[in-house]
Amino acid sequence: MSESRPMTASIEALRQAAGPAEEHPLRAVLRRYWRNKLAVLGAGIILLMLVVTLTADWLAPHPATRMNMTKRLAPPSAEFWLGTDEFGRDIYSRIIYGTVISFQVGVIAVGIALTAGTALGLMAGYRGGGFDSVIMRTMDIIFAFPAVLLAIAIIGVMGSSLANVMIAIGIVNVPVFARLVRGSVLAVKEMPYTEAARALGAGDLRIVLQHILPNVGAPLIVQASLGFAFAVLTEANLSFLGLGNKPPSPSWGAMLNTAYGLMQNAPWAAIFPGLAISLAVTGFNLVGDGLRDALDPRLKR
Repeated sequence: MSESRPMTASIEALRQAAGPAEEHPLRAVLRRYWRNKLAVLGAGIILLMLVVTLTADWLAPHPATRMNMTKRLAPPSAEFWLGTDEFGRDIYSRIIYGTVISFQVGVIAVGIALTAGTALGLMAGYRGGGFDSVIMRTMDIIFAFPAVLLAIAIIGVMGSSLANVMIAIGIVNVPVFARLVRGSVLAVKEMPYTEAARALGAGDLRIVLQHILPNVGAPLIVQASLGFAFAVLTEANLSFLGLGNKPPSPSWGAMLNTAYGLMQNAPWAAIFPGLAISLAVTGFNLVGDGLRDALDPRLKR
């Protein structure tokens, strides 16, 4: 017993001298994120959108496209919680199904932009030289056009449909991800661990996938969350102009397009779709800001 006590005391002294155990990076990121109340609010909004998307058929009290001319422009009531539009369709049900479309557009459009932009940015930043110049000048040309106007031009060439809207929004967002990834790759590829992997005989593909890509993931996550907000807002803009989802399918932007002339007689027909767009965009922006703060290397200690 007398020998074990000094040994235990020595181990405890070594632990105290070593300092506190290093916190896992993911746990530290989550801890910093949940400290940000606005970021938590944004996560709650996105979670609500996801739940509505998955349970739209159960949540909607009426079919989104069913018309009832005897109930047209009815104010909010127990039967129609948010009122009806000019065709007697339930606005609450249409907003719910519009959430499905907006979430779908965000996922697919950001997926297209993230995949293409990351691939182009990795190749441009890692290869450099003339290959880098060709890719980035092409990205600059795309980036020079206003986003909505470029999306309109792409839809004009491909045709007006929801699938083409997703593709157009994705193409418009590609330069943002490509430039972000290229800048990160230029900083990471000269790091000692990358040079060590190259000296040990690792191939270019292995270096890119194992040593470079994981280290540019943090800004990509932030940009993807902000890209969701842009995709939702752009889809609403295009639908407002008649280039998005075709009637009678519900879309927040299309609902605003048909309701903006009814502001005096039936303001609820425009107010509630506008609030849905604002809430969704605010939620994704809050999450993006929260992730940016949580992933900031300067805040790790």
